[in-house]
Amino acid sequence: MTVTVVAALAATGVAAGLAVSGADSREGSAPVAIAPAIESAATTQPAPRAPKRLRLWKFDAPVVPVKLEGGALDPPSDPEVLGWWGQPAGAAGGTTLLVGHTVSTGGGTLDDLEHTTVGSVAKVSGVRYRVDRVTVITKAQLARRAPRLFDQTGTPKLVLVTCEGYDSVTRTYADNVVVVATPIGAA
Repeated sequence: MTVTVVAALAATGVAAGLAVSGADSREGSAPVAIAPAIESAATTQPAPRAPKRLRLWKFDAPVVPVKLEGGALDPPSDPEVLGWWGQPAGAAGGTTLLVGHTVSTGGGTLDDLEHTTVGSVAKVSGVRYRVDRVTVITKAQLARRAPRLFDQTGTPKLVLVTCEGYDSVTRTYADNVVVVATPIGAA
């Protein structure tokens, strides 16, 4: 899975968006689940930190930073490790993006991400996030939503992205699973 990052300067700073490379001609798919925002009663705001580990549902994986290479963001080659780009966990604004592999035969860190339950709590290096949305969308839809979804200056959020919809003939994935979660305090 290669992700293309498009950056645009804004008056308030740099806003960055991501788009998965490759076109998909199918028209959209509906969200798997959406939950209303719930105000948090968290009393402690954790200090921002580089993500080192994700724990969510059946997922427990190490996280390493990934860099943009020619505008592309590739997850780590090890399918059991997640890549991090963007804001640190616990940042006051912007997106903390974690990307990882789905493997059609099993063994990818984010296999079955689309089955994550809305309301679940993700823990990223001492920061807790509540899952608000789990969506399966086409790669083209992800590209269109990228500026808002991966904004580096807006509301703080955790976004998880992996591939979905493997085609054994073309040996490609047609869709992406996108999980969006809001911070709820220290773990």
